[in-house]
Amino acid sequence: MTTFVELLLSGLSIGSVYALIALGFVIIFKATEVVNFAHASLLLAGGYLTAVLRDDIGFWAALLVGVAGAAAVGALVEFLVIRRYRGHDHSVLAIVTIGVDIVLVTELTRQIGARVLPMGDPWGDEVLTLGAVSIPQTRVAAFVTATLIIGAFLLAFRFTSWGVAMRAVAEHPETAALMGIRLGRVSSSAWAVAGGLATVAALFLTVFPTPGLERGTSLVALKAFPAAILGGLDSTTGALAGGLIIGVTQSMAAGYQSDLTFLGRGIGDLAPYLVMLLVLLVRPAGLFGTRELSRV
Repeated sequence: MTTFVELLLSGLSIGSVYALIALGFVIIFKATEVVNFAHASLLLAGGYLTAVLRDDIGFWAALLVGVAGAAAVGALVEFLVIRRYRGHDHSVLAIVTIGVDIVLVTELTRQIGARVLPMGDPWGDEVLTLGAVSIPQTRVAAFVTATLIIGAFLLAFRFTSWGVAMRAVAEHPETAALMGIRLGRVSSSAWAVAGGLATVAALFLTVFPTPGLERGTSLVALKAFPAAILGGLDSTTGALAGGLIIGVTQSMAAGYQSDLTFLGRGIGDLAPYLVMLLVLLVRPAGLFGTRELSRV
């Protein structure tokens, strides 16, 4: 029972981090209807800035710079690349983001090289013990931080003028433009917010028990992609639910892997994609996604 509780808490923690990444996918999709495959490079860029600056300016200042830097990179990619292809087929834009990701990740991995960059976080390797259950403090911090950030975003999305503009663009961009909403500004802000969220996720993906940031860290963003698809690419609530489901599924599958040997090795990495496929067979739009209706 203790193992189950520890795996559940760990899954909820990592799932909340996946939810941050999935929320970035959803924000950009709602603003531009583009699946952003360059999200992994934004995560790596923010994490890299935080890691290389933390010795010079301190951890918290470096984290703020990392968030701002990734947000700036996201907005710059939207302005220089995505906006130039506005009006093209969305599949073309998705392919363009793959090209952007390749360029950015290649340069960032060249800078990182074979190094593992510690984040210098204040939690270190401390472990919180509650009775027979032990969980790293970084996992607790990840869950609390992600919950606060997602809660703040949902409130802003619901009650601020930016959120109203985002929802209007997601509902009908042409009508929103006619009502005076600047589509370019909404799109740029979506990419910037997604970059900032990715940086926070990068932090908690590279702290204890992980040794630090490395060139393969960007691949972790791909694990959050099933969370966005499972929850629904046009649903902010779905990003949260999908992240938690994927996190718990991965944690449980990895923790009980010795009992699942008949499914083969590495089931922990494969399980999120299996869950995604099973959900999509029942609900093609995801758990909270908008179903497309066609009149016949």
